[in-house]
Amino acid sequence: MIDISESVMQFLLAFLVVGPLLGAAAALLPSRPSPDRRPSTSRFAAPLPVTGLKGKSPEQAVLRHGVTVTGAVLVAAIVLAAGFDHAQASKMQATTDISWIPALHVRIHLGVDGISLPLLVLTALLTFLCALYSYFKPPAGPAPKAFVALLLLLESGTLATFAVLDLLLFFLAFETVLIPMYFLVARWGGEGRQAAAWRFILYTLLGSVVMLLGLLLIGIKAGTFDMVALATDNGRSLTATVQVIAVLAIGIGLAVKTPMWPLHSWLPDAHTAAPTVGSVLLAGVMLKMGTYGFVRILLPIAPDGFRTFAPYLAAFAVVGIIYGSLACLALAGRGAKGDLKRLIAYSSVGHMGFVLLGIATMTPTGVNGALFANIAHGLITGLLFFLVGALKDRTGTTDLDALAEKSGAALYGRAPRLGGLLAFGAVASLGLPGLAGFWGEMLALFGSFEPAAGLSRPTFLTFMAIGAFGTLLTAAYMLVVVRRVCMGAVPQQTPRLADVHGYEFAAWTPLVALTVLAGLWPKALLGLTDPAVQQLLAGGNR
Repeated sequence: MIDISESVMQFLLAFLVVGPLLGAAAALLPSRPSPDRRPSTSRFAAPLPVTGLKGKSPEQAVLRHGVTVTGAVLVAAIVLAAGFDHAQASKMQATTDISWIPALHVRIHLGVDGISLPLLVLTALLTFLCALYSYFKPPAGPAPKAFVALLLLLESGTLATFAVLDLLLFFLAFETVLIPMYFLVARWGGEGRQAAAWRFILYTLLGSVVMLLGLLLIGIKAGTFDMVALATDNGRSLTATVQVIAVLAIGIGLAVKTPMWPLHSWLPDAHTAAPTVGSVLLAGVMLKMGTYGFVRILLPIAPDGFRTFAPYLAAFAVVGIIYGSLACLALAGRGAKGDLKRLIAYSSVGHMGFVLLGIATMTPTGVNGALFANIAHGLITGLLFFLVGALKDRTGTTDLDALAEKSGAALYGRAPRLGGLLAFGAVASLGLPGLAGFWGEMLALFGSFEPAAGLSRPTFLTFMAIGAFGTLLTAAYMLVVVRRVCMGAVPQQTPRLADVHGYEFAAWTPLVALTVLAGLWPKALLGLTDPAVQQLLAGGNR
């Protein structure tokens, strides 16, 4: 811990929320040439812009601007983490509390604890890596200014979701991310992008309408929208009926974003059509917003209502684990014409099932496992989507049959570094001990072994057994993918593929390093989350 004053911590947290928003506005400014670039004297040359962002070309200027802003936000997140008092991880730190709409009792209330801090750092890191990747590999399509502005708006909304402590502000931040992700998919996506974008926006908006009704019900009945006050009250000001209705309404909206089976059907299409950075951010941070809402809102604010639905949530979770794994096995099979991006999207349904199972146990062990699995999934799946995007750039396809037979991917022979990284991502995703994916799923299963009081232990033991079987299915389809894409003899007359470029190493190395670090030193993350989870389950942040 670095000794940083409270006022500086408050500024850093506010900058995390507002900085990307200001950067998005600045990205839309006109560009101007670098000083060393002289206007052409040719009468056929297009006039150069003379104000705004600086760069050798307008496209380079705005992409560099995206790297600069997201880099500054990442530095602020790291300094905030360095100044965070780990001895008081259960306490809200760097808090700002300002009245915003007095008539509705809405306040600009920001704060960070051991639950939200890892998610803030993960969001800042992945967005910076996406901006860096886009600078060297610009998105295919028009209007790079709009692309960078949408990327920064998406970052601002996601960071705000994890930082705000007012229910209505949470809803506004939760909804802010929908529009930029819709346009990232619809404008810069691949085949079928329009239909995928529409399905994404319709599913999430419909879920959000129901969620808003639940949030308003809690705020009106409790007399406040302040999440800290509501968590401290621990549902005492809400009747059992109000809690049940609120959990059902809010839970539907959060389950769509997670996504929970059977509300997941928008996810595979969105991932398949999205550009590489869109898939990375969708899987890496946006899915975490739903599970974060379960932990931050429903568990402490409406515990009795959540206990009523916990067995059903766990049931949907384990069905999602098995369903996602079987879908991946079907896509990985020979002749199935399975898309590799679609396969990873379905794997997310299974992995997020473990997160929901851990939350449903209502135990410190299970909830800590869920939060750990959240971070691990963001690191590993973000890396996998980066790798699949690079593979598509080199081969022109993500079809598994085409990669395995027609184009003869054989990555170990044609691009060994790329093949090695893909194999690393696969074994990390299947939960190999020593890597980040192992601890979250194991703790979620341990939580099911001894669920909270009031929950049926035989029922959760059944869920634990089904979830454990799902880990075997995950290993099966991931190893099939590695065998088909990475192994095999290099076909004759087949040129070598370009191996990992320098900018790709820069974008992917932090994800690999953090996956190993979290796997070998889980206390670094659990030491943050456990005190906050213990207090949250006991009655919120006091």
